[in-house]
Amino acid sequence: MLFVLSGGGTAGHINPAIALAEELTRRGHEVRFAGTPQGIESRLAPEAGFSFEPFEAAGFNRSHPLSLVKALRLIAASEKKAKRWFGEIKPDAVVGFGGYVCIPVCRAAAKMGIPMMLHEQNSVMGVANRELAKRAAKVALTYEVAGSAVSDKSKLVLTGNPVRSTIFESTREEGRAYLGVPDDELVLLVFGGSLGARHLNTAVCALKDRLLAVPGLNIVHVTGPKELETVQGALSLTEDEARRWQVKGYENQMGKVMAACDATVARAGATSLAEISARQIPALLVPFPYATADHQTMNARSYVEAGAAYMVADADVETEEFADKLFALIGDAALRESMHEAAAGFETANAAAKLADVVVEAAR
Repeated sequence: MLFVLSGGGTAGHINPAIALAEELTRRGHEVRFAGTPQGIESRLAPEAGFSFEPFEAAGFNRSHPLSLVKALRLIAASEKKAKRWFGEIKPDAVVGFGGYVCIPVCRAAAKMGIPMMLHEQNSVMGVANRELAKRAAKVALTYEVAGSAVSDKSKLVLTGNPVRSTIFESTREEGRAYLGVPDDELVLLVFGGSLGARHLNTAVCALKDRLLAVPGLNIVHVTGPKELETVQGALSLTEDEARRWQVKGYENQMGKVMAACDATVARAGATSLAEISARQIPALLVPFPYATADHQTMNARSYVEAGAAYMVADADVETEEFADKLFALIGDAALRESMHEAAAGFETANAAAKLADVVVEAAR
């Protein structure tokens, strides 16, 4: 069968789509991507080996009516283009992962009688998915609470958030070899997602002396490209300290690093949380406070309630609450084991297969 996957704007929309594409390809199906020509999807999908078709789409500002007019024109033009494309390639199903580009692509599928499904990565359903859910055959969820935005509950299915295969490929031994860290030492991974997190970086840097005073603790600090020089300056590591505190602007071998680490401090974006739970890593989560509808806080709350993570508000990262929870995570092996076991309950490692089952069945 031939499947078209659509999503755009952020890696959080595209990475789970690529994870599904990998699973569908493994089962012998063909996959093509539809996204915006300027979005991150136009790079990530081809890099992963998938055919990419560009469609123009844009959001709008309610306080500027002209932006709405422009957005609607783009949607109308892209919907016509999608209909022509579908007429040529004849897909068996279309799956939307969020972002404005999904609106014309998925609407075209629904109007042509092509089975159309959605996947929502966050605990709060995005604008595009809320609009398209009325026409969708199935709406797959990462968090059950996101289904409150869908009136027809029979469409809902809980699959979790698919994670790309590269996250699973490395063993702990391979990860430790990559980092140059002995197996009997502790590794703490600090990262703020694809763009980094200034406030989180600042808070961790302020704890430098206390962290380096912990025997056998190694820190892998992925700052985000724009924050690298600032963090390096704030830490001012000696040669000996730098052996235990690795500072990187970006990490393209995150699967190896996650395989090696014992605990993490991270934001609570959909992809970050999916990868953390897939590897069952004990976590201290600091949700980005300006995410739409504060969805990162809601995402993180699910992990805290399950016992898989601690959470501290971004406003409190420079307080003793943050330090206390961080050092508890580092110092208590029983706590880390408990969080590790709790994370298994999310079954993220099986999410791509579950979603593929839903998509193939709907196409049939």
